[in-house]
Amino acid sequence: MKKYVCEPCGYVYDPEEGDPENGIDAGTPFEKLPDDWVCPVCGVGKDEFSLEE
Repeated sequence: MKKYVCEPCGYVYDPEEGDPENGIDAGTPFEKLPDDWVCPVCGVGKDEFSLEE
């Protein structure tokens, strides 16, 4: 699965891990995250993330 990186802080969303502390189960692709999900480190929205290369 594709990983996405938060441009402002460098946090990497790994779909294999999810974001369990914020109710996102492991195996959840970035595209399926709720629209109101934010970076757990710096709080920016999904629009501040880009595909990790």
